[in-house]
Amino acid sequence: MEGLFAGFATILQPLNILFCFAGVLVGTLIGVLPGLGPTATIAMLLPLTIGLDPVTAIIMIAGIYYGASYGGSTTAILVNIPGEAQSVVTCIDGYRMARQGRAGPALGIAAIGSFIAGTFGAVAIAFISMPLVNVAVRFGPPEYFALMVLGFVILLVLSKGSAIKSLIMIMTGLFIATIGQDVITGEPRFTFGLPQLTDGIGVVIVAMGIFGMGEVLTNLERLQQRSVEPVAVRHLFPTRHDWRASAGPIARGSVLGFLVGLLPGGGATLASFVSYALEKRISRTPERFGKGAIEGVAGPEAANNAGAAGSFIPLLTLGLPGNPVTAILLGALVMYGVSPGPLMIQSRPELFWGVVASMYVGNAILLLLNLPLIGIWVQLLRIPYRTLYASLILFMIVGAFSLSNSVFDIGLLLAFGIIGYALRKLDFDTAPLILAYVLGGPMELNLRQTLMLGRGSWDFLLDRPIALGILTVTLLVAILPLFATMRRLLQPARAANEL
Repeated sequence: MEGLFAGFATILQPLNILFCFAGVLVGTLIGVLPGLGPTATIAMLLPLTIGLDPVTAIIMIAGIYYGASYGGSTTAILVNIPGEAQSVVTCIDGYRMARQGRAGPALGIAAIGSFIAGTFGAVAIAFISMPLVNVAVRFGPPEYFALMVLGFVILLVLSKGSAIKSLIMIMTGLFIATIGQDVITGEPRFTFGLPQLTDGIGVVIVAMGIFGMGEVLTNLERLQQRSVEPVAVRHLFPTRHDWRASAGPIARGSVLGFLVGLLPGGGATLASFVSYALEKRISRTPERFGKGAIEGVAGPEAANNAGAAGSFIPLLTLGLPGNPVTAILLGALVMYGVSPGPLMIQSRPELFWGVVASMYVGNAILLLLNLPLIGIWVQLLRIPYRTLYASLILFMIVGAFSLSNSVFDIGLLLAFGIIGYALRKLDFDTAPLILAYVLGGPMELNLRQTLMLGRGSWDFLLDRPIALGILTVTLLVAILPLFATMRRLLQPARAANEL
C-alpha cells in the first residue's frame, strides 16, 4: 500500500496527469478510427516521447493502450464498425441493441464494465506483482533463458494461423535482433559493411515500419467510402434489469480477461473472444446472443480492458512482453535506460507504482471523457482515408529522421514498412516477429551467460531446479497439442472399426 500511495503521488503531478489524459484521449481516438490499432499508434508516437522523463512517457503510452481498448466499442455499437480487433465481438450484440433503440444502455454498460474491469486489473497488478517479484529475484541467466523459451513455445501454440509461419516470424525477429555488435565480444555481426548498423536497428524503426507503415500501406489498398449513419443515443444509464444481467458477465470477464492477459500471445483481443464464448456457453438462453443480448457487450468489454491490464504483469515483473504492445513498451523502457524485471520495483519504484496508479486515474478519465463525446467520436469516421493516412506517413518519416538526424533511418523505415506490407499480403502474423526481436537480445545474453557459467556445458542449465521445471513445462506445452491432433486423426479410424 505504501508503494501504491507513492504511485498516486507520482501520477497526480500536473505533468503526469496531463500526459495520462493525452494518452487516454489519443487511445480513444485511435480506437474509434478503423484500421489504426494501439500497436501502430504507439510505434508512431515513440519518437515524440524521446526526451521525456521515462515515468511520464510510459504513463502516456499505457494510456494509449487501454484507451484504445475502450474506444473501439463506440463505433462498434453505433455504426457496426469495430475500431479495434477486440471490438469485433462487441459488434455482434452491441449493434443489434442500437438498432432496437437501446444504444444508450449498450454504451453505458460498455463504459462502466470497462471501468470496473480496468480498476480490477490495476488492483490485481498491485497485489500480484510483489509475490511474483519475490520469486523472480531468485532467477539467474538460466531461469530467464528457460522462461523466454517457454514464452516462445506458448506463442507458437496460441498463434493465429499456421504454426510454421509463426516459427518463421520468430526466427526472422531473432535474426534482426542479432544485427549489430556481439553482446559478449563486441564484434560487428550482419552489418554488411554499413557503419550505421553497428549499433543494431532501433526498436522505434522496426516497430514503426512493421506496424505503422505496414498497417497504413495495407489500409490504403482497402480504401472505401463508409456510410456512417449513427443511431440516436438516449438513456445512457442501464436499467435494473440490465444491471442484473450484466453483473455476472462483468465479474467473469474481469477475472478471465486478466488471466488471459498474463499469457504470451494473450491480451485484449483474445480475452474478448474467450469471454463471449464463455457467456454464450453458460447462458440459459444462448439463442439470445447475436440478437441484442447485453451480456454479449458487458462480458467482452470487461475482458478486453482487464486483458490489457493483465499483460503488464509479465512485462513489469519479469521483463517479458506477452503481446506486440508490451513488446514495444519493453523496447521503449530499454531505450529510456530502464531495465524491466524483478529489480525494477526496488530501483525505479516511482515508475512501477506510477504506471499502476495511472491505470486507476486513466480509467476514471475514460469513464468521464467518453460518454459525453460520443457524437464527436462518430463524426471522426467522416475523415477521408487518403488525408488521414498521407498525414501518418509524413509523421512517421519525420519521426524516423528525428531519432538521429539520419536519412539512413528513413530508408530503414521504408524497408521495414514494405516488409510489413508484404507479410500481411502473405498472411503472416507479425506479432511473433516483434516479440522475438525485442526478446532476442536478452535471450542471447542469458544463453551466453548460462554457457559461460557452465563452462560451455548445457548440463548447468539442467542442474538448476527452477530452470529445469520451466523447461519441463515447456516440453509439456509443446507435446500436448500433438496428442490432441493425433486423437482427432484417430477418431475417424475408430468410428470405421466400430461400424
